[in-house]
Amino acid sequence: MNAKPDRAYGAGRVLIGIGGPALDARDRAALHHPATGGVVLFTRNYESPVQLKALTRAIRAAASRELLITVDHEGGRVQRFRKGFTRLPPLRVLGRLYDDYPERAMDMAYRHARVMATELLLCGVDLSFAPVLDLDRASQVIGDRAFAGTVQTVVALAAHYLAGMHDAGMKTCGKHFPGHGSAAADSHVADVSDERGLEALEALDIAPFRALLDELDCLMMAHVAYPAIAAEPAGYAPFWIRDYLRGTLGYRGLVLSDDLGMHAAGFAGKLPDRMRLSFAAGCDAVLVCDPQDVSTLYRALEVTARQEPDVLIALRGGQPHTEEELASVAEWAHWQASLESLERSKWA
Repeated sequence: MNAKPDRAYGAGRVLIGIGGPALDARDRAALHHPATGGVVLFTRNYESPVQLKALTRAIRAAASRELLITVDHEGGRVQRFRKGFTRLPPLRVLGRLYDDYPERAMDMAYRHARVMATELLLCGVDLSFAPVLDLDRASQVIGDRAFAGTVQTVVALAAHYLAGMHDAGMKTCGKHFPGHGSAAADSHVADVSDERGLEALEALDIAPFRALLDELDCLMMAHVAYPAIAAEPAGYAPFWIRDYLRGTLGYRGLVLSDDLGMHAAGFAGKLPDRMRLSFAAGCDAVLVCDPQDVSTLYRALEVTARQEPDVLIALRGGQPHTEEELASVAEWAHWQASLESLERSKWA
């Protein structure tokens, strides 16, 4: 790649995956690379809360600069850390509860987010890519990761969820814009297309994002193509990011790609091209979650002095409580227990 070097690799704008529960030489080299702005953690990186705290400290020390540490910790089947963490029900359970007891469900959505965010922040993890704002309509990969199949329920529950994250000291991330829930295929393993036009998307899938836009610190794009609107998957499409999201909707938060290693991201070609097209479309940062993909990408990039601001640092988390403070609050233990019992309830 012979483009202007800083734009070619996006200094400080790549969120990378690492190999295991402790750093190895390859991880340390990747963390020190000027393109790296943060880390995405997975189950492979976790053994216990004590180990996770040590890992997040080691990540920051190895980088010798500010980094963002992230994870997908939605609850249900997408909860990366389990032993030692509160077992969180999938968001769809909250949607079923809402059908019977709306006020109770909104309270539980707040608790879900507050507990999730607090437990992560205590271990040095800044951000969970949450909540899912997709509708549970047809998608094989979304399903019970979504609050519901109706806009009204998603907006009501997500508003309380976002408040819980913010009150815990964590930024928020709505995904997957402009909506993955109505397209059946799984973008991890297949190309995904939604044939509807903009009017139909605005009436359903886009509506939760639009309603909650002011509460979203960042958005993650969908690897879904909407060919009636733009040929490229949304994360590569200037229309969706620059024209519609920034222009029409006036969004001012950060925009992230989904993992560039996913099958549906292959539209753009090899990893450097995927990154280049993401940035050209308007993404502020990209995810490259497989450590081998990180090595492949970084071998293809020019290395020059960093000249761009660390945009991801705006998503760093706070830590308003200590473990000792939480242990002294009876309501905290009650919240944790109520979430775990909800997963065993008739709504699960």
